[in-house]
Amino acid sequence: MLSFAVRRVLSHQFNNTPKVIQQRKICIATQLLSDKLFVHRDSSDNNLDVPFEFTEKSKKRAEQILANYPEGHKNAAIIPILDLAQRQHGWLPLTAMNYVADYLNVSRMRIYEVATFYTMFNREPMGKYHIQICTTTPCMLRDSDGIMNVIKSKLGIEVGQTSKDGLFTLSEVECLGACVNAPMVQINDDYYEDLTEKDMEEILDSLKAGSKPVAGPRSGRKCAEPITGLTSLTSPPTGPGYGVRDDL
Repeated sequence: MLSFAVRRVLSHQFNNTPKVIQQRKICIATQLLSDKLFVHRDSSDNNLDVPFEFTEKSKKRAEQILANYPEGHKNAAIIPILDLAQRQHGWLPLTAMNYVADYLNVSRMRIYEVATFYTMFNREPMGKYHIQICTTTPCMLRDSDGIMNVIKSKLGIEVGQTSKDGLFTLSEVECLGACVNAPMVQINDDYYEDLTEKDMEEILDSLKAGSKPVAGPRSGRKCAEPITGLTSLTSPPTGPGYGVRDDL
């Protein structure tokens, strides 16, 4: 056992030792900014008085979509039914989301969660032609900046804006999965690839005139085949039995 004198010395040293107060550091990540507002704000274009209801054509299509899902799992059709509503109206107002919720018999919050999560759902008025230009690495290396400048100057809009005639809305997006055909843009459901600045001007002129340009690569190649020409499969395929012994 320690003597009283030793315990007293140790106690004195402990009491005079500077106390280290443990502090927990809170790391704050950089705030990611988005061009989309995740909460609803009433506007003249988007409020509870905006009428929305499926047309007869949309109702028939909705029935076909729901037929793909077993009973008790109809809420799995939220995404395709929302897409159907957006295709009918051009974008997704609050009343369209509420209508889909009632149609599928799910809570409205379930619909809001999906519509605010996926960027393919547009909760603001859009132009007739939604131009989505990819500016990530492969497209950037192939001068997507030049294509972007053509769109901006020709339509007089910036990213996130809609042209005054209501025809075009411009969005800058991440990779659209057509890297080998860079640079490219997606206009509504169509991909336009291997673009030059002249190509982009021609596409916009055609859309303004009311005609639909042919989708796909503008370089003349088919799909994603080598731009310098085929290096394999250059001859017609051989027929059945090729290379098989005559005695078999």
